[in-house]
Amino acid sequence: MDNRFSGKNIVVTGAAQGIGKACALRFAREGGKVMIADLAEEQAKLVQKEIIDNGGVAEVCIADLETSAGARKVMEATIEKFGQIDVSVHNVGGTIWAKPFWEYPDDQIEKEINRSLWPTLWCCRAVVPYFVEQKSGVIVNVGSVATRGVNRVPYSAAKGGVEAITTCMAMELAEHNVRVNCVAPGGVDQGQRATPRTTSAYSEADQRGMEGVMEQTMRDTLMKRFGTPEELAAAITFLAADESSYITGETINVAGGGKG
Repeated sequence: MDNRFSGKNIVVTGAAQGIGKACALRFAREGGKVMIADLAEEQAKLVQKEIIDNGGVAEVCIADLETSAGARKVMEATIEKFGQIDVSVHNVGGTIWAKPFWEYPDDQIEKEINRSLWPTLWCCRAVVPYFVEQKSGVIVNVGSVATRGVNRVPYSAAKGGVEAITTCMAMELAEHNVRVNCVAPGGVDQGQRATPRTTSAYSEADQRGMEGVMEQTMRDTLMKRFGTPEELAAAITFLAADESSYITGETINVAGGGKG
């Protein structure tokens, strides 16, 4: 397993922290060249430094992946630096607020969708032409078991969309030798975020809503604990590797027995 990604070039979005960072470090440790795509420049460069200090190869692209232009920028930068893309991991997203659906104002609903659907949709759209042309490639999207969860309907809708993107693109791209799969995390202990998901203070309703999310997560997780970013990276890198060559169109829950 030490060299599963030797000779491979990998894009990881949201790679400055959390699951994305764990993926970037593991891909590099296993021989891959990694493009770290994120908005948090300082944190992204720290991940790059960690990879390089450990003998790996990494570049950084700072881009807003909620936009089509940002997604194209990342893929174009990877082609410019590495010459080819072999794997693209689309990890940007995450719950911003938590409360019953009818209590969300319109702008928060739009921001949840913008954060957790568009980055995956745009990145898939940006990388696929390269994969079709070279007749090879792997996409791993990051969904969520929140598709069966409380107090996060807009986020859950976005992640349901990510799962639909995965299935439909796998059907379209199989003839081009391109695989598309999705990992759906459950509760993950990612520690203190380097960059907050919102700069505004959470309301009492959101605090209560998040407590409800935590209660439901623990109740529905058979293993009664949160996962780690490294446990998610293990599944993501498996789906990206040649050893999973007969798997496409699947969403795999990595959630301690939680069901999406």
